[in-house]
Amino acid sequence: MAPMARRRTLTLAAIGTAAGLLSGLFGIGGGVLIVPLLVLWCGFDERLATGTSLAAIVVIAGVAAAVHGAYGNVHVQEGVFVGVPAVAGVLIGTSLQQRISTKAISLIFAALLVVVAADLLAG
Repeated sequence: MAPMARRRTLTLAAIGTAAGLLSGLFGIGGGVLIVPLLVLWCGFDERLATGTSLAAIVVIAGVAAAVHGAYGNVHVQEGVFVGVPAVAGVLIGTSLQQRISTKAISLIFAALLVVVAADLLAG
């Protein structure tokens, strides 16, 4: 493997490891971590980072849900009640994302992270 390809593979593996760790600990890690790191470390634009992150989340969420289920930490019915309506949100959000500039997407995402951080610090 060429040095550049090896470095990119290791970078992606580091992003995935960090996302998996945060998913296991807090139930987060996908968009909160993967998207910014794909943009900053791998040069992805916001839309490509979002789609790539969502593909990774399928794997991360499946494994994390199975492991948490083994510990008895999953309420499947409530998960379905949250997950099914989320599909409508995904369709609306993806449609909106295609109409908004990548700069605006970055600013909205940054504002969301600041609000979440402030709320966590206040609580």
